[in-house]
Amino acid sequence: MKSRIVYVREIPIGGGNPLVLIAGPCVIESEDLTLKTAERIREITHRLGIPFIFKSSYAKDNRSSVEYYYGPGLEKGLRILEKVKQEVGVPVLSDVHYPDEVAAAAEVLDVIQIPAFLCMQTRLGLTVGRAGKPVNIKKGQFLAPEDMAKVVKKMESTGNHQILLTERGNFFGYHNLIVDMRSFRIMRKTGYPVVFDVTHTVRRYGIPSADPRGGSPEHVPALTRAGVAAGVDALFIETHPDPPRALSDASSMWPLDHLEDLLRIAKEIHERVWAQAQDLQEEPS
Repeated sequence: MKSRIVYVREIPIGGGNPLVLIAGPCVIESEDLTLKTAERIREITHRLGIPFIFKSSYAKDNRSSVEYYYGPGLEKGLRILEKVKQEVGVPVLSDVHYPDEVAAAAEVLDVIQIPAFLCMQTRLGLTVGRAGKPVNIKKGQFLAPEDMAKVVKKMESTGNHQILLTERGNFFGYHNLIVDMRSFRIMRKTGYPVVFDVTHTVRRYGIPSADPRGGSPEHVPALTRAGVAAGVDALFIETHPDPPRALSDASSMWPLDHLEDLLRIAKEIHERVWAQAQDLQEEPS
């Protein structure tokens, strides 16, 4: 099924357009690190000709311990993201957790993200939809890909059809996540572009993210290649200049120094897959 094209500012996502990157540190740690990381990713994507949307969370409301870093919060975090928009010149994305955050977030964000654990929350979803901004909905780790059709219907009921659907793995027993590559084709049947959140799929939940056992980033390249070959429209990659020192998801983020090589291969695969699909007059699946 041919997906509709969702525009994030001037960036078209879906329908055979160039592969898009959504990337940045898991959480906003400081204004300086956020701006420098955004600038570095912009330089890399500019060289490769890959459209780029910056992502970082102003709050991590689902940390497993009260002692873990929460983030700068709504007000300060949005100020920093506004600086990224103005000084780096790229669209920005962050996640919301409560309906009363949405109005303020919509004033700054180019894409509002609904976290995986909250994708079934009706009041949150409807509030986000009514904000009128493009929405990235992460599929819950507990949902089958076909169940996202119901989530989409909720969003469409608000009149919002600027929807991205993100795969980030499914629970496989305790702690582990696996990626069913069929999910991309199944979710595309909703008519919307699909995104692959690669780095969250290698996280091992229940183990502190600062513990090296808390993630398996060595699998990121293979998963990236497989997801792009399966026909995704965008990649979601959390990246950091020094992952072991990161304040969230330290054991699963992809090193910024290795991002360009990863994206170069992903772009080549994406172009080949879509060229072949065009020859066959169909979308990849």
